[in-house]
Amino acid sequence: MSLHEFPLEGDYVELNILLKLTGIAGSGGEGKHLVAEGLVKVDGMVELRKTFKVRAGHVVTIGDETIRVVQ
Repeated sequence: MSLHEFPLEGDYVELNILLKLTGIAGSGGEGKHLVAEGLVKVDGMVELRKTFKVRAGHVVTIGDETIRVVQ
């Protein structure tokens, strides 16, 4: 299991972009595909909205990768 800590610079980051910025997805488009496939969870629940607004405190998981979003 790999843990990433992502420092948020604004109010939120879109889910597909977060996957790109952390290196889990090679592009925003690939991030959208991963979300559409139902592979991404936010706070333990499958999230299908590609542009879901991820805010500080959210925990995003995909496979054995975990992203903790911090302010």
